[in-house]
Amino acid sequence: MSQVQIMSVIGSAVPAPLRELGLLACWYLVQDGEPISGPITSLNAAKALSQSLDSGRLSA
Repeated sequence: MSQVQIMSVIGSAVPAPLRELGLLACWYLVQDGEPISGPITSLNAAKALSQSLDSGRLSA
């Protein structure tokens, strides 16, 4: 099984609804180069979700 990684995006790559809220960055979880989550609004939340997926506590 591939490792889940955290990818950050900034500026115009941030989805418009989040930019409208004033967010200039967001994070996605990716596996094998493919996003496996929607945009996450904090790095801490992305880390927590990544750890949950890595430990198998969440099921798809």
